[in-house]
Amino acid sequence: MLTVLVFSGSAFAQQTATVTLEQTSSTVISKNIYGHFAEHLGRCIYDGFYKNGKIRMDIVEALKKIHVPVLRWPGGCFADQYHWADAIGPKDQRKKNVNTAWGMVTEDNSFGTHEFLQLCELIGCEPYIAGNVGTGSPQEMEDWIEYLNYDGGSTLANLRKTNGHAQPFHVAYWGIGNESWGCGGEMTPSYYSDEYKRYASFCMDYPGTTLKKIVSGANADDYNWTDTCMKNIPTDDMWGIGLHYYTLTDGWNHKGSATNFSEEQYFQSLKNCLKMEELIEKHSAILDKYDPKRNVALVVDEWGIWKDAEAGTNTAFLYQQNSLRDALLAASTLNIFNNHCERVKMANLAQTVNVLQALVLTNGDSMLLTPTYYVFDLFKVYQNTKWIPIKIVSPNYNFNSQNIPAVNASASLDSNNARHISLVNLDPKKNISVSIELNDLQYKNITAQALTSEKFDDVNTFGKPDMVIIHSFSDFKKDGKILTVNMPSKSVVVLELK
Repeated sequence: MLTVLVFSGSAFAQQTATVTLEQTSSTVISKNIYGHFAEHLGRCIYDGFYKNGKIRMDIVEALKKIHVPVLRWPGGCFADQYHWADAIGPKDQRKKNVNTAWGMVTEDNSFGTHEFLQLCELIGCEPYIAGNVGTGSPQEMEDWIEYLNYDGGSTLANLRKTNGHAQPFHVAYWGIGNESWGCGGEMTPSYYSDEYKRYASFCMDYPGTTLKKIVSGANADDYNWTDTCMKNIPTDDMWGIGLHYYTLTDGWNHKGSATNFSEEQYFQSLKNCLKMEELIEKHSAILDKYDPKRNVALVVDEWGIWKDAEAGTNTAFLYQQNSLRDALLAASTLNIFNNHCERVKMANLAQTVNVLQALVLTNGDSMLLTPTYYVFDLFKVYQNTKWIPIKIVSPNYNFNSQNIPAVNASASLDSNNARHISLVNLDPKKNISVSIELNDLQYKNITAQALTSEKFDDVNTFGKPDMVIIHSFSDFKKDGKILTVNMPSKSVVVLELK
Protein backbone atom coordinates (compact mmCIF):
# COMPACT_ATOMS: atom_id res chain seq x y z
CA MET A 1 0.00 0.00 0.00
CA LEU A 2 1.14 3.53 -0.69
CA THR A 3 2.20 5.46 2.39
CA VAL A 4 2.56 9.24 2.19
CA LEU A 5 4.00 11.34 4.98
CA VAL A 6 3.92 15.11 4.59
CA PHE A 7 6.14 17.52 6.48
CA SER A 8 6.21 21.29 6.50
CA GLY A 9 8.28 23.98 8.15
CA SER A 10 11.99 24.72 8.33
CA ALA A 11 13.08 21.09 8.29
CA PHE A 12 11.94 20.88 4.70
CA ALA A 13 12.72 24.42 3.61
CA GLN A 14 15.30 22.96 1.18
CA GLN A 15 12.47 21.15 -0.65
CA THR A 16 13.49 17.51 -0.53
CA ALA A 17 11.40 14.36 -0.75
CA THR A 18 12.11 10.68 -0.18
CA VAL A 19 10.68 7.69 -2.02
CA THR A 20 11.34 4.18 -0.73
CA LEU A 21 10.69 1.15 -2.94
CA GLU A 22 9.31 -1.84 -1.10
CA GLN A 23 9.23 -5.48 -2.14
CA THR A 24 7.62 -6.09 -5.53
CA SER A 25 4.10 -7.44 -5.12
CA SER A 26 2.29 -10.09 -7.13
CA THR A 27 -0.52 -7.60 -7.88
CA VAL A 28 -0.72 -6.60 -11.52
CA ILE A 29 -1.35 -3.04 -12.66
CA SER A 30 -4.03 -3.79 -15.25
CA LYS A 31 -3.46 -2.32 -18.67
CA ASN A 32 -7.13 -1.30 -18.63
CA ILE A 33 -6.39 1.42 -16.06
CA TYR A 34 -5.09 3.27 -19.13
CA GLY A 35 -8.43 3.12 -20.95
CA HIS A 36 -10.38 5.88 -22.68
CA PHE A 37 -13.91 7.00 -23.44
CA ALA A 38 -15.62 8.06 -26.69
CA GLU A 39 -19.16 9.40 -26.57
CA HIS A 40 -21.48 10.79 -29.23
CA LEU A 41 -20.88 14.23 -27.80
CA GLY A 42 -19.78 17.33 -29.67
CA ARG A 43 -16.90 16.56 -32.02
CA CYS A 44 -15.62 13.40 -30.37
CA ILE A 45 -17.06 11.01 -32.97
CA TYR A 46 -18.14 13.17 -35.90
CA ASP A 47 -15.36 15.52 -37.01
CA GLY A 48 -13.17 13.67 -34.50
CA PHE A 49 -12.67 9.95 -34.88
CA TYR A 50 -14.94 9.89 -37.93
CA LYS A 51 -14.77 12.42 -40.75
CA ASN A 52 -16.41 12.31 -44.18
CA GLY A 53 -17.60 8.77 -43.59
CA LYS A 54 -14.16 7.40 -42.69
CA ILE A 55 -12.21 6.63 -39.53
CA ARG A 56 -9.27 9.02 -39.19
CA MET A 57 -6.09 6.96 -39.38
CA ASP A 58 -3.88 9.74 -37.98
CA ILE A 59 -5.83 9.52 -34.73
CA VAL A 60 -5.73 5.72 -34.84
CA GLU A 61 -1.93 5.75 -35.20
CA ALA A 62 -1.56 8.19 -32.31
CA LEU A 63 -3.65 5.95 -30.05
CA LYS A 64 -1.81 2.81 -31.15
CA LYS A 65 1.45 4.45 -30.12
CA ILE A 66 0.29 4.79 -26.51
CA HIS A 67 -1.21 1.28 -26.50
CA VAL A 68 -4.79 2.26 -25.70
CA PRO A 69 -6.13 -0.96 -24.15
CA VAL A 70 -9.89 -0.39 -23.95
CA LEU A 71 -12.37 2.16 -25.32
CA ARG A 72 -15.78 2.87 -23.77
CA TRP A 73 -18.71 3.78 -26.08
CA PRO A 74 -21.38 5.12 -26.96
CA GLY A 75 -21.74 7.11 -23.70
CA GLY A 76 -22.15 8.63 -21.19
CA CYS A 77 -25.59 10.13 -21.10
CA PHE A 78 -25.97 9.34 -24.80
CA ALA A 79 -25.92 5.60 -24.05
CA ASP A 80 -29.32 5.63 -22.38
CA GLN A 81 -31.02 7.08 -25.46
CA TYR A 82 -29.06 4.94 -27.93
CA HIS A 83 -30.81 2.17 -29.86
CA TRP A 84 -28.19 0.05 -31.57
CA ALA A 85 -30.45 -1.29 -34.33
CA ASP A 86 -30.88 2.28 -35.67
CA ALA A 87 -27.19 2.30 -36.63
CA ILE A 88 -26.50 -0.92 -38.55
CA GLY A 89 -26.88 -1.83 -42.21
CA PRO A 90 -26.69 0.49 -45.22
CA LYS A 91 -26.00 4.03 -44.06
CA ASP A 92 -28.63 5.59 -46.28
CA GLN A 93 -31.24 3.46 -44.53
CA ARG A 94 -30.23 4.22 -40.97
CA LYS A 95 -32.57 6.13 -38.72
CA LYS A 96 -31.92 9.77 -37.92
CA ASN A 97 -32.43 10.76 -34.28
CA VAL A 98 -32.07 13.86 -32.13
CA ASN A 99 -29.18 13.82 -29.68
CA THR A 100 -31.17 15.27 -26.78
CA ALA A 101 -28.35 14.62 -24.33
CA TRP A 102 -25.82 16.84 -26.07
CA GLY A 103 -26.95 19.88 -28.02
CA MET A 104 -30.18 18.82 -29.73
CA VAL A 105 -28.25 18.04 -32.92
CA THR A 106 -29.12 15.41 -35.51
CA GLU A 107 -27.57 12.00 -34.98
CA ASP A 108 -27.48 10.34 -38.39
CA ASN A 109 -26.14 7.04 -36.99
CA SER A 110 -23.50 6.77 -39.70
CA PHE A 111 -21.10 5.75 -36.93
CA GLY A 112 -22.64 2.72 -35.26
CA THR A 113 -21.72 -0.66 -33.83
CA HIS A 114 -19.72 -1.91 -36.83
CA GLU A 115 -17.81 1.35 -37.18
CA PHE A 116 -16.98 1.43 -33.47
CA LEU A 117 -15.74 -2.14 -33.47
CA GLN A 118 -13.71 -1.46 -36.61
CA LEU A 119 -12.15 1.49 -34.77
CA CYS A 120 -11.25 -0.77 -31.83
CA GLU A 121 -9.75 -3.34 -34.19
CA LEU A 122 -7.63 -0.67 -35.88
CA ILE A 123 -6.39 0.68 -32.55
CA GLY A 124 -5.86 -2.82 -31.18
CA CYS A 125 -8.01 -2.24 -28.10
CA GLU A 126 -10.95 -4.00 -26.49
CA PRO A 127 -14.44 -2.48 -26.73
CA TYR A 128 -16.43 -1.59 -23.63
CA ILE A 129 -20.09 -0.99 -24.52
CA ALA A 130 -22.46 0.88 -22.21
CA GLY A 131 -25.94 -0.60 -22.67
CA ASN A 132 -29.20 1.34 -22.68
CA VAL A 133 -31.11 0.88 -19.42
CA GLY A 134 -32.76 4.31 -19.42
CA THR A 135 -34.92 4.12 -22.57
CA GLY A 136 -34.09 0.58 -23.64
CA SER A 137 -35.23 -2.85 -22.56
CA PRO A 138 -33.67 -6.15 -21.50
CA GLN A 139 -34.76 -7.54 -24.87
CA GLU A 140 -32.86 -4.82 -26.74
CA MET A 141 -29.65 -5.47 -24.79
CA GLU A 142 -30.05 -9.24 -25.11
CA ASP A 143 -30.45 -8.85 -28.88
CA TRP A 144 -27.39 -6.61 -29.16
CA ILE A 145 -25.23 -9.17 -27.36
CA GLU A 146 -26.54 -12.00 -29.54
CA TYR A 147 -25.95 -9.92 -32.68
CA LEU A 148 -22.34 -9.33 -31.66
CA ASN A 149 -21.30 -12.56 -30.00
CA TYR A 150 -23.25 -15.54 -31.37
CA ASP A 151 -21.51 -17.73 -33.96
CA GLY A 152 -24.56 -19.79 -34.89
CA GLY A 153 -27.40 -19.44 -37.37
CA SER A 154 -29.89 -17.19 -35.61
CA THR A 155 -31.70 -14.33 -37.32
CA LEU A 156 -29.57 -11.76 -35.50
CA ALA A 157 -26.29 -13.55 -36.16
CA ASN A 158 -27.22 -13.87 -39.81
CA LEU A 159 -28.01 -10.15 -39.91
CA ARG A 160 -24.53 -9.40 -38.59
CA LYS A 161 -23.09 -11.55 -41.36
CA THR A 162 -25.22 -9.78 -43.95
CA ASN A 163 -23.88 -6.49 -42.61
CA GLY A 164 -20.34 -7.59 -43.35
CA HIS A 165 -18.93 -9.40 -40.30
CA ALA A 166 -19.05 -13.16 -40.61
CA GLN A 167 -17.32 -13.92 -37.32
CA PRO A 168 -18.65 -12.84 -33.92
CA PHE A 169 -17.08 -9.76 -32.35
CA HIS A 170 -16.66 -11.35 -28.89
CA VAL A 171 -17.44 -8.16 -26.94
CA ALA A 172 -16.88 -8.98 -23.27
CA TYR A 173 -17.16 -5.66 -21.36
CA TRP A 174 -20.75 -4.45 -20.91
CA GLY A 175 -21.97 -1.61 -18.74
CA ILE A 176 -25.52 -2.14 -17.53
CA GLY A 177 -26.60 1.48 -17.88
CA ASN A 178 -24.71 4.72 -17.24
CA GLU A 179 -25.11 7.19 -14.39
CA SER A 180 -28.43 5.60 -13.52
CA TRP A 181 -28.62 7.96 -10.54
CA GLY A 182 -28.74 10.91 -12.98
CA CYS A 183 -29.08 11.24 -16.74
CA GLY A 184 -29.50 7.46 -17.02
CA GLY A 185 -32.91 7.48 -15.33
CA GLU A 186 -32.81 9.38 -12.00
CA MET A 187 -33.05 6.05 -10.16
CA THR A 188 -32.55 5.27 -6.50
CA PRO A 189 -29.81 2.72 -5.78
CA SER A 190 -32.39 0.20 -4.64
CA TYR A 191 -34.44 0.54 -7.81
CA TYR A 192 -31.35 0.44 -10.00
CA SER A 193 -30.11 -2.71 -8.24
CA ASP A 194 -33.31 -4.50 -9.21
CA GLU A 195 -33.06 -3.17 -12.77
CA TYR A 196 -29.46 -4.33 -12.99
CA LYS A 197 -30.42 -7.85 -11.95
CA ARG A 198 -33.29 -7.88 -14.45
CA TYR A 199 -31.10 -6.75 -17.34
CA ALA A 200 -28.08 -8.82 -16.35
CA SER A 201 -30.13 -12.02 -16.24
CA PHE A 202 -30.70 -11.68 -20.00
CA CYS A 203 -27.08 -10.83 -20.84
CA MET A 204 -25.90 -14.21 -22.10
CA ASP A 205 -22.47 -15.76 -22.40
CA TYR A 206 -22.14 -17.21 -25.89
CA PRO A 207 -19.43 -19.76 -26.75
CA GLY A 208 -16.08 -18.00 -26.83
CA THR A 209 -17.19 -14.94 -24.85
CA THR A 210 -17.69 -14.66 -21.10
CA LEU A 211 -19.33 -11.32 -20.33
CA LYS A 212 -17.75 -8.93 -17.86
CA LYS A 213 -20.78 -7.01 -16.60
CA ILE A 214 -20.25 -3.64 -14.95
CA VAL A 215 -22.64 -2.00 -12.51
CA SER A 216 -23.45 1.66 -13.13
CA GLY A 217 -21.57 3.11 -10.19
CA ALA A 218 -21.62 6.07 -7.86
CA ASN A 219 -21.24 9.75 -8.48
CA ALA A 220 -18.10 10.79 -6.56
CA ASP A 221 -18.71 10.37 -2.80
CA ASP A 222 -22.16 8.77 -2.95
CA TYR A 223 -21.12 5.86 -0.76
CA ASN A 224 -24.71 4.83 -0.17
CA TRP A 225 -25.05 4.03 -3.88
CA THR A 226 -22.07 1.69 -3.75
CA ASP A 227 -23.19 0.07 -0.50
CA THR A 228 -26.74 -0.54 -1.72
CA CYS A 229 -25.62 -2.00 -5.04
CA MET A 230 -23.05 -4.26 -3.40
CA LYS A 231 -25.61 -5.40 -0.83
CA ASN A 232 -28.38 -6.11 -3.34
CA ILE A 233 -26.47 -7.50 -6.34
CA PRO A 234 -24.67 -10.86 -5.99
CA THR A 235 -20.95 -10.34 -6.47
CA ASP A 236 -20.80 -13.32 -8.84
CA ASP A 237 -23.17 -11.46 -11.17
CA MET A 238 -20.82 -8.51 -11.73
CA TRP A 239 -17.28 -8.12 -13.00
CA GLY A 240 -17.00 -4.59 -11.74
CA ILE A 241 -18.77 -1.55 -10.34
CA GLY A 242 -18.25 1.96 -11.68
CA LEU A 243 -17.22 5.27 -10.15
CA HIS A 244 -17.41 8.70 -11.82
CA TYR A 245 -15.44 11.67 -10.60
CA TYR A 246 -14.63 14.91 -12.40
CA THR A 247 -12.15 17.45 -11.10
CA LEU A 248 -13.72 20.88 -10.77
CA THR A 249 -12.03 24.07 -9.59
CA ASP A 250 -14.99 25.53 -7.70
CA GLY A 251 -18.17 23.54 -8.29
CA TRP A 252 -20.32 22.80 -11.31
CA ASN A 253 -21.49 26.40 -11.73
CA HIS A 254 -17.98 27.88 -11.69
CA LYS A 255 -15.79 25.47 -13.61
CA GLY A 256 -13.45 28.17 -14.93
CA SER A 257 -11.29 28.49 -18.02
CA ALA A 258 -9.05 25.72 -19.32
CA THR A 259 -6.41 28.25 -20.39
CA ASN A 260 -6.78 31.45 -18.37
CA PHE A 261 -6.44 30.61 -14.68
CA SER A 262 -4.59 31.83 -11.62
CA GLU A 263 -2.33 29.94 -9.25
CA GLU A 264 -5.25 29.77 -6.81
CA GLN A 265 -7.31 27.97 -9.46
CA TYR A 266 -4.32 25.80 -10.34
CA PHE A 267 -3.95 24.81 -6.70
CA GLN A 268 -7.66 24.10 -6.18
CA SER A 269 -7.80 21.94 -9.31
CA LEU A 270 -4.92 19.78 -8.13
CA LYS A 271 -6.23 19.62 -4.58
CA ASN A 272 -9.58 18.39 -5.90
CA CYS A 273 -7.85 15.96 -8.24
CA LEU A 274 -6.07 14.33 -5.29
CA LYS A 275 -9.46 13.61 -3.69
CA MET A 276 -9.53 10.59 -6.01
CA GLU A 277 -7.39 8.78 -3.44
CA GLU A 278 -9.99 9.25 -0.71
CA LEU A 279 -12.83 8.21 -3.01
CA ILE A 280 -11.08 5.02 -4.05
CA GLU A 281 -10.18 4.12 -0.48
CA LYS A 282 -13.71 4.65 0.86
CA HIS A 283 -15.51 2.93 -2.03
CA SER A 284 -12.98 0.09 -1.83
CA ALA A 285 -13.69 -0.33 1.86
CA ILE A 286 -17.36 -0.85 1.01
CA LEU A 287 -16.44 -3.37 -1.67
CA ASP A 288 -14.20 -5.17 0.84
CA LYS A 289 -17.20 -5.62 3.14
CA TYR A 290 -19.16 -7.54 0.51
CA ASP A 291 -16.26 -8.88 -1.56
CA PRO A 292 -13.35 -9.59 0.82
CA LYS A 293 -11.51 -11.65 -1.81
CA ARG A 294 -11.50 -8.64 -4.13
CA ASN A 295 -12.99 -10.38 -7.13
CA VAL A 296 -15.05 -7.31 -8.12
CA ALA A 297 -13.20 -4.55 -9.94
CA LEU A 298 -13.60 -0.87 -9.16
CA VAL A 299 -14.02 0.73 -12.61
CA VAL A 300 -13.40 4.49 -12.73
CA ASP A 301 -15.03 4.73 -16.14
CA GLU A 302 -15.31 8.52 -16.23
CA TRP A 303 -12.65 10.81 -14.82
CA GLY A 304 -10.73 13.96 -15.76
CA ILE A 305 -10.89 17.72 -15.42
CA TRP A 306 -14.07 19.51 -16.53
CA LYS A 307 -13.68 23.17 -17.49
CA ASP A 308 -15.80 25.72 -19.37
CA ALA A 309 -16.09 25.19 -23.13
CA GLU A 310 -13.78 27.36 -25.19
CA ALA A 311 -15.14 30.76 -26.18
CA GLY A 312 -16.90 30.75 -29.54
CA THR A 313 -17.75 27.04 -29.45
CA ASN A 314 -21.06 25.30 -28.79
CA THR A 315 -21.17 25.04 -25.00
CA ALA A 316 -23.05 21.73 -25.24
CA PHE A 317 -20.08 20.22 -27.13
CA LEU A 318 -17.70 20.51 -24.14
CA TYR A 319 -14.64 21.39 -26.21
CA GLN A 320 -11.82 22.59 -23.97
CA GLN A 321 -8.10 23.17 -24.32
CA ASN A 322 -5.58 21.15 -22.36
CA SER A 323 -2.66 22.59 -20.41
CA LEU A 324 0.35 21.46 -18.43
CA ARG A 325 -1.89 21.63 -15.35
CA ASP A 326 -4.11 18.95 -16.88
CA ALA A 327 -1.09 16.76 -17.61
CA LEU A 328 0.00 17.01 -13.97
CA LEU A 329 -3.55 16.13 -12.92
CA ALA A 330 -3.58 13.10 -15.22
CA ALA A 331 -0.20 11.85 -14.02
CA SER A 332 -1.19 12.26 -10.37
CA THR A 333 -4.45 10.38 -10.96
CA LEU A 334 -2.68 7.55 -12.77
CA ASN A 335 -0.24 7.27 -9.87
CA ILE A 336 -3.25 6.91 -7.56
CA PHE A 337 -4.76 4.21 -9.77
CA ASN A 338 -1.45 2.34 -9.91
CA ASN A 339 -1.19 2.42 -6.13
CA HIS A 340 -4.71 1.00 -5.79
CA CYS A 341 -4.38 -1.61 -8.52
CA GLU A 342 -5.51 -4.38 -6.19
CA ARG A 343 -9.04 -2.99 -6.61
CA VAL A 344 -8.95 -0.56 -9.58
CA LYS A 345 -8.88 -2.75 -12.70
CA MET A 346 -10.15 -0.30 -15.32
CA ALA A 347 -10.41 3.45 -15.81
CA ASN A 348 -11.55 5.56 -18.76
CA LEU A 349 -10.44 9.16 -19.21
CA ALA A 350 -13.16 11.48 -20.49
CA GLN A 351 -12.82 11.91 -23.44
CA THR A 352 -10.48 10.85 -26.22
CA VAL A 353 -10.99 13.48 -28.95
CA ASN A 354 -12.21 17.11 -28.81
CA VAL A 355 -14.21 16.71 -25.56
CA LEU A 356 -13.22 17.55 -21.97
CA GLN A 357 -9.69 16.31 -21.11
CA ALA A 358 -8.96 15.09 -24.62
CA LEU A 359 -5.82 13.38 -25.84
CA VAL A 360 -6.33 14.70 -29.38
CA LEU A 361 -7.74 17.95 -30.76
CA THR A 362 -8.71 18.36 -34.41
CA ASN A 363 -9.16 21.31 -36.74
CA GLY A 364 -10.31 20.24 -40.18
CA ASP A 365 -7.75 17.73 -41.46
CA SER A 366 -5.19 18.78 -38.83
CA MET A 367 -4.75 17.24 -35.40
CA LEU A 368 -2.58 17.89 -32.38
CA LEU A 369 -1.62 15.92 -29.31
CA THR A 370 -2.32 17.48 -25.93
CA PRO A 371 -0.11 17.49 -22.82
CA THR A 372 -2.39 14.79 -21.39
CA TYR A 373 -1.61 12.57 -24.40
CA TYR A 374 2.07 12.74 -23.52
CA VAL A 375 1.36 11.61 -19.96
CA PHE A 376 -0.27 8.46 -21.32
CA ASP A 377 2.74 8.01 -23.60
CA LEU A 378 5.06 8.20 -20.58
CA PHE A 379 2.90 5.91 -18.44
CA LYS A 380 2.27 3.19 -21.05
CA VAL A 381 5.21 1.31 -19.47
CA TYR A 382 2.93 0.45 -16.52
CA GLN A 383 0.46 -1.66 -18.45
CA ASN A 384 0.24 -5.23 -17.08
CA THR A 385 3.28 -4.85 -14.82
CA LYS A 386 3.81 -5.89 -11.21
CA TRP A 387 3.09 -3.17 -8.71
CA ILE A 388 5.89 -2.03 -6.39
CA PRO A 389 4.49 -0.49 -3.18
CA ILE A 390 6.28 2.69 -2.12
CA LYS A 391 6.58 5.05 0.80
CA ILE A 392 6.82 8.79 0.19
CA VAL A 393 7.99 11.59 2.46
CA SER A 394 7.04 14.81 0.71
CA PRO A 395 7.19 18.53 1.41
CA ASN A 396 4.01 20.52 1.06
CA TYR A 397 2.97 22.70 -1.81
CA ASN A 398 1.48 25.61 0.15
CA PHE A 399 -0.94 28.18 -1.18
CA ASN A 400 -2.40 30.77 1.18
CA SER A 401 -3.56 28.72 4.18
CA GLN A 402 -3.93 25.43 2.32
CA ASN A 403 -1.48 22.73 1.37
CA ILE A 404 -1.19 19.45 -0.53
CA PRO A 405 1.71 17.00 -0.91
CA ALA A 406 4.04 18.40 -3.56
CA VAL A 407 5.27 15.01 -4.75
CA ASN A 408 3.38 11.86 -5.70
CA ALA A 409 4.73 8.68 -7.28
CA SER A 410 4.22 5.06 -8.26
CA ALA A 411 6.47 2.19 -9.38
CA SER A 412 6.35 -1.19 -11.09
CA LEU A 413 8.38 -4.11 -12.47
CA ASP A 414 7.80 -5.23 -16.06
CA SER A 415 8.26 -8.59 -17.76
CA ASN A 416 11.77 -7.62 -18.93
CA ASN A 417 12.83 -7.02 -15.31
CA ALA A 418 12.88 -3.24 -15.79
CA ARG A 419 11.61 -1.04 -12.98
CA HIS A 420 9.75 2.17 -13.69
CA ILE A 421 9.24 5.01 -11.25
CA SER A 422 6.95 7.93 -12.06
CA LEU A 423 7.35 11.15 -10.09
CA VAL A 424 5.14 14.24 -10.16
CA ASN A 425 6.10 17.63 -8.71
CA LEU A 426 2.96 19.74 -8.34
CA ASP A 427 4.71 22.82 -6.94
CA PRO A 428 4.64 25.41 -9.74
CA LYS A 429 7.64 27.38 -8.44
CA LYS A 430 10.00 25.11 -6.52
CA ASN A 431 12.30 22.40 -7.76
CA ILE A 432 12.38 19.38 -5.46
CA SER A 433 15.22 16.95 -4.87
CA VAL A 434 13.76 13.44 -4.63
CA SER A 435 15.91 10.76 -2.98
CA ILE A 436 14.87 7.27 -4.05
CA GLU A 437 15.96 4.54 -1.65
CA LEU A 438 16.78 1.53 -3.83
CA ASN A 439 17.97 -0.80 -1.03
CA ASP A 440 19.60 -3.83 -2.70
CA LEU A 441 18.11 -3.31 -6.13
CA GLN A 442 20.47 -4.42 -8.91
CA TYR A 443 20.48 -2.60 -12.27
CA LYS A 444 22.95 -1.40 -14.89
CA ASN A 445 21.30 1.49 -16.70
CA ILE A 446 19.05 4.42 -15.82
CA THR A 447 17.16 6.47 -18.39
CA ALA A 448 14.46 9.07 -17.88
CA GLN A 449 11.98 11.27 -19.68
CA ALA A 450 10.20 14.40 -18.47
CA LEU A 451 7.19 16.54 -19.27
CA THR A 452 7.16 20.17 -18.19
CA SER A 453 6.99 23.72 -19.53
CA GLU A 454 7.71 27.29 -18.54
CA LYS A 455 4.18 28.06 -17.31
CA PHE A 456 1.50 25.86 -15.82
CA ASP A 457 -1.08 27.15 -18.31
CA ASP A 458 1.02 26.39 -21.38
CA VAL A 459 -0.92 24.52 -24.09
CA ASN A 460 -0.25 22.96 -27.47
CA THR A 461 -1.95 24.84 -30.30
CA PHE A 462 -2.23 24.26 -34.03
CA GLY A 463 0.28 27.09 -34.46
CA LYS A 464 2.62 25.73 -31.76
CA PRO A 465 1.84 22.00 -31.35
CA ASP A 466 5.11 21.21 -29.51
CA MET A 467 4.91 23.63 -26.58
CA VAL A 468 4.40 20.84 -24.02
CA ILE A 469 6.01 17.57 -25.13
CA ILE A 470 8.23 14.82 -23.73
CA HIS A 471 11.96 15.48 -23.44
CA SER A 472 14.84 13.29 -22.35
CA PHE A 473 15.89 13.94 -18.75
CA SER A 474 19.28 13.45 -17.11
CA ASP A 475 19.27 15.50 -13.90
CA PHE A 476 19.77 12.54 -11.60
CA LYS A 477 22.68 10.74 -9.98
CA LYS A 478 23.33 7.55 -8.03
CA ASP A 479 25.25 7.52 -4.76
CA GLY A 480 25.39 4.09 -3.19
CA LYS A 481 21.84 2.88 -2.60
CA ILE A 482 20.33 6.33 -3.19
CA LEU A 483 19.20 7.69 -6.55
CA THR A 484 18.69 11.47 -6.38
CA VAL A 485 16.39 13.08 -8.93
CA ASN A 486 16.27 16.86 -9.21
CA MET A 487 12.62 17.39 -10.15
CA PRO A 488 11.84 20.64 -11.97
CA SER A 489 8.82 22.55 -10.74
CA LYS A 490 5.46 21.49 -12.25
CA SER A 491 6.85 18.39 -13.90
CA VAL A 492 6.38 14.69 -14.54
CA VAL A 493 9.45 12.44 -14.65
CA VAL A 494 9.43 8.72 -15.47
CA LEU A 495 12.61 6.72 -14.80
CA GLU A 496 13.55 3.28 -16.09
CA LEU A 497 16.09 1.14 -14.21
CA LYS A 498 17.30 -2.04 -15.86
